[in-house]
Amino acid sequence: MISLSSCIGELIQVIPSQNQLGENALWHPRHRAIYWIDIMAGDIHKYTIDDQAHQQYHLPYRIGSFAFLADQNAHQVIVAFEQGFALYHLETHAITWLNQPEATQLGNRFNDGRTDRCGHFWAGTMVEKRHTPEQQGSLYRVDHQGQYHKYFSDIMISNGLCWSPDGSIMYHADSERHCIYQYKYCQQSHALSQKQLFATTENHVFPDGSTVDTDGFMWNAQWGDHSVVRYNPDGKIVEKLVVPAVQPSSVAIGGPNLDWLIVTSSRIELSPQQLLDYPLSGNVFIYQLNNVTGIVDTPCGLLKA
Repeated sequence: MISLSSCIGELIQVIPSQNQLGENALWHPRHRAIYWIDIMAGDIHKYTIDDQAHQQYHLPYRIGSFAFLADQNAHQVIVAFEQGFALYHLETHAITWLNQPEATQLGNRFNDGRTDRCGHFWAGTMVEKRHTPEQQGSLYRVDHQGQYHKYFSDIMISNGLCWSPDGSIMYHADSERHCIYQYKYCQQSHALSQKQLFATTENHVFPDGSTVDTDGFMWNAQWGDHSVVRYNPDGKIVEKLVVPAVQPSSVAIGGPNLDWLIVTSSRIELSPQQLLDYPLSGNVFIYQLNNVTGIVDTPCGLLKA
């Protein structure tokens, strides 16, 4: 039985950002701020909850995902730009490239990314424009020395990276295939094993960004279905939240008490009628959760930072 209200409370705030492709919601407890990106604009957004200040940092390239660094440098982040991994300073705009593993692959770009519980940054690529029949995306991990490790390919749109509370299970989605997969993850060897299908979506629904709560339930933004769903550890939907946007794109659980559900959304490729029907598309939505708390993302432990 799917419940519509037992964990999900009311919509308490809408942050008017009107992003073309909002993604990568993150909560930073020390900054008391919500961060997210607009992939197509190449922007990182910061919304400070105490003074409601909304800042935008414009980057030189499109951005697929980013994470904070463990050295507490407030202005330097690790970024999966469309063409590769780099350190980027939000104030000075300095870029230190780490690697560009798909620099020669025309039509691919980096997409969703997140740190695991060990502080390693993961991100995958997607086929944005197909040039060859065999073209595919891949999944990568950046270790603490800044070296990348390729795990597997045969991906259309890499998405939905998140880990169980103890870090032993990794979730990963291929949006174009409507599938969310589950892996065993060894935090010592960083090996993935025992791949299995965790959940599937209907043909009009694309699994997008994800997070995991303290109970080990996985939350997924479901692009095309106006919804965020909560899966139990067996892959069954136990909650569904309908949001006032056609294309919810990523989720985080944050806020002062780690009990806010933060949802980004997109306006890209919506028809004029859809934009009339869902004028809040592209904004960020904050919901108060009942009896659910989240886990602060582990900062990236990059030694080069």
